[in-house]
Amino acid sequence: MAGNARKRAAGAAPTAHPRKAARRVRPMPLTISRPELIINGRDKEFRELVHNLFGFLALHERIRAGHARFIGLAGIEYTVLISIAHLSLEGDVNIKTVADHLHLSGAFITSTAQRLLRLGLIHKTVDSADRRRVTLTVSNKGRAALEGLAPVQRRINDAEFSCLSRKEFKWLNGLTRRLIECGEEAVSLQTYLHASARP
Repeated sequence: MAGNARKRAAGAAPTAHPRKAARRVRPMPLTISRPELIINGRDKEFRELVHNLFGFLALHERIRAGHARFIGLAGIEYTVLISIAHLSLEGDVNIKTVADHLHLSGAFITSTAQRLLRLGLIHKTVDSADRRRVTLTVSNKGRAALEGLAPVQRRINDAEFSCLSRKEFKWLNGLTRRLIECGEEAVSLQTYLHASARP
């Protein structure tokens, strides 16, 4: 009989415990202070914007890497090559032209251009009157690579931006220019504040 009692006790449902009071989570400090960016006293939508930008950047980087692989290059090599090709339509192109266009350092563009030179994808011409003046152009080999990529590239780029109307496209292009300007100011401020905080 005692055994039956033990079995009943073992099979019984566990005693319910009173629900614990919901733990209050202390809010995180705001990451912005501009009233234009704070909605209902919170920075939630700002954080969402920043993380969505990260998400799009990650996807776009994968697409760029895919374009580059198609012609046997790394992503930045492809970007510099196609930038030289398109900038050349407007005039002479040098290291500074490409660096300013891509918002990258001249030293970084120089090292990338050296790799493209070794691959025979671009030419470097030194001005006979001023040896410091160098012009970059895309070689026939480089142009053939970009022309071979173009049909696939068009389909992928069309898909990536298929959600935009012409009006939205022009608005977004202008907005990204403004964001880059603000971003450059923010980088300068961050560098200054970090340097000031050092003992």
